[in-house]
Amino acid sequence: MASSLMIEMNEITKVFPGVVANDSISFQVRAGEIHALLGENGAGKSTLMSVLAGLYQPDAGSIKIKGNPVQFRSPRSALAVGVGMIYQHFRLVDNFTVAENIVLGAPGEDVVLNSGKIEEETARLSEKFGLDINPRARISQLSLGEQQRVEILKMLYRGCDILIMDEPTTVLTPQEVKELFKMIRKMADQGKSIVLITHKLNEVLEVADSVTVLRRGRVVGNARTADLDEKALTHMMVGRELMQSRRELMPPTGELLLKLDNLKVLGDQGNVAVTALNLEMHSGEIVGIAGVAGNGQRELVEAIAGLRKIAGGSILLDGQDISLLRVRERLDRGINIVPEDRLGMGLVPNLSVIENAILHNYNKKEYSSGFFLNYKKIRAYTHKLVQDYDVALADIEHPVNYLSGGNLQKLLLGREISQQPRLLIASYPVRGLDVAATESVFNLLLTERAKGTSILLILEDLDDIFRLADRIAVMYAGTIKAVFDNQDADVETVGMLMLGGGGVVQ
Repeated sequence: MASSLMIEMNEITKVFPGVVANDSISFQVRAGEIHALLGENGAGKSTLMSVLAGLYQPDAGSIKIKGNPVQFRSPRSALAVGVGMIYQHFRLVDNFTVAENIVLGAPGEDVVLNSGKIEEETARLSEKFGLDINPRARISQLSLGEQQRVEILKMLYRGCDILIMDEPTTVLTPQEVKELFKMIRKMADQGKSIVLITHKLNEVLEVADSVTVLRRGRVVGNARTADLDEKALTHMMVGRELMQSRRELMPPTGELLLKLDNLKVLGDQGNVAVTALNLEMHSGEIVGIAGVAGNGQRELVEAIAGLRKIAGGSILLDGQDISLLRVRERLDRGINIVPEDRLGMGLVPNLSVIENAILHNYNKKEYSSGFFLNYKKIRAYTHKLVQDYDVALADIEHPVNYLSGGNLQKLLLGREISQQPRLLIASYPVRGLDVAATESVFNLLLTERAKGTSILLILEDLDDIFRLADRIAVMYAGTIKAVFDNQDADVETVGMLMLGGGGVVQ
């Protein structure tokens, strides 16, 4: 491994209103090194890397790239010296194609784009780095997993020597993660520097050469990963050991609540995304959907919530067909959703915490009278929501995009749970969260289950599904291939079915 320093950040401080995000942080990465940046949500990881990528300017401190002092005024100035960042919340133009997004803003591109040329180049890059994507597809038609691949390809297209990846594996399948790690290692072997922001301890130990741990805006540890184990990393990150024991499963005793009968749902491109899907859910149980992203999970969730029309079959709640009911009518019947895209679909980034907290409740009598809102009661409700669900923030008047990922998710979950749902649909509720925030979200779900709420839970990590779900439904190619009681399922069988093997299990 080369010994020259590629990144030198010295005494970096960044302050937002009411929050010191980075407090005199020094951070170094060498050429040819994969360096993991670890910490709880809100520890300051993304802020520090946003300073390095030119999105934010530091309030104090200095930066050197390849030994040269730099002052980035924009992401473009950082890209000019080979620093690129892939953010957790994507920066893509929904109405543009994959190829157009990849070349958008790239230096040297003509004013009039040659669509055929850029599509060919995108396809070549996709094949070269193992990130399969249709260059002609529009971003609005892609799953989050596919959008993440576009972000990765954007930086590769620009030939960055320093690549910052903010939770890059969150929306990838295990197979894609392995291919990504191979690509990262190949880049490092060629002298490039990779900064990997992650909350997954196993990823740090598997792929990173070194790790820096942040807690509450400060560096609390820096070491070679060869000298660490998962227990040591966890303790460094959260300052304590976490209880990861599996809960004692109890069979649900509730009545049949939801029945999906031969459901058929179309995707954004008119394709059949869900077909011949049958599933039953009872009150007081968690049903976990196990499946590789892009197999109809998003379309299924949107169909149940009323956000997408069904093309066939029926959705029954308490034995009554609700297939034609609007979203508000389904909310009134107790169907609430925590969507996978918390800042695009669940919350409105530029609205305040107060406004986001009341999005579903503003029409209720206790909060409104005619055309006027009762802000005194709304503020009291928001304060209680923040307190009950332990949402860390400086001011409820601030926009929600000031919050860390974990606190965004707790606010979103709290808002939905506070409405006392009968059916709670939680789609990737811990995506991008660290181990402590993940534990907090899981505890909220288990508490809600104990109240008798039926929970449809879509997760990426099989270990988490086995830890939480009473029953596991395996989804592949738009249908449920098998449903197992937790105690009767094993990881190998579920994993095989997720990849299309094994046939349909009755």
